[in-house]
Amino acid sequence: MLSLPNQLPFPHVEPACGHAPRAVRNAAVRALLGELVTYPKPGLVSLCDSGSHRDMDAASFVRSSLALRRYFEQAAAAGAQGARFATLNRLGREAEARMLRATGGINTHRGAIFNLGLLAAAAGECAPQDRAPLGQRVRQLWGADIAAHRRDGSSHGSRVTATHGAGGAQAEAAAGFPSVYRIALPAYRDALARSGAANAARVQAFFALMAELADTNLLHRGGAGGLAFAQTAARQFLDAGGVHRSGWQSHAVRVHRQLVERWLSPGGSADLLAACLFVAALEPTR
Repeated sequence: MLSLPNQLPFPHVEPACGHAPRAVRNAAVRALLGELVTYPKPGLVSLCDSGSHRDMDAASFVRSSLALRRYFEQAAAAGAQGARFATLNRLGREAEARMLRATGGINTHRGAIFNLGLLAAAAGECAPQDRAPLGQRVRQLWGADIAAHRRDGSSHGSRVTATHGAGGAQAEAAAGFPSVYRIALPAYRDALARSGAANAARVQAFFALMAELADTNLLHRGGAGGLAFAQTAARQFLDAGGVHRSGWQSHAVRVHRQLVERWLSPGGSADLLAACLFVAALEPTR
């Protein structure tokens, strides 16, 4: 089994007037690794297996996460300098190229580059003492530009949006990450407070997202039927008590296997779980 270092080798960076870039970078990389080690996480790559993916594994996710660490620092520094969305978009494209070099051309973290890059920029941005939630600041600072941004029409997300009308990551970010703040973060914090178990809290947040999110990855792979199947399975898990009942792990593993059998992968939910972990690390409990 792949082991992860307790201390990641991050060089010292001087603080910005928001969160220090080094702190933002640490939080972002740990959020990505936290998402990776979460298990059971239906259909997705973990330390246990590759889920519904033949072209990637845990090692490729670790390489990708570490290749992106400078990007998150750059995004925080750009936010501190009042960067426009065009600058953040350029940094994201450069980060995507580094990710692809690190993974041999495999898309492990394109969604996370977009989500966490914006949240990292908001974390670095200068603000009064009473800081607004990071998602709200993304919406206020760059929401209009995010919504107006023209994506590659040949991408999976663009095709799914055209076919199914799902807003995807772009709409989620433009609106200030409502699925993170209304769904994932409350589920995560409640489960962590009740159980004290970090993995169980991450699993609960993931299932809460999968139950509600119009996940464009699921739509891409399975269409409306695939999305409905995954959402129903997640709701049944939560309605049965989620991680707050004995034997929850077996139920979650069963859902995992069902999604793998159907080649379904709720990657949008995974990206927002990482965003949830990042927000939880940098924002005090409200």
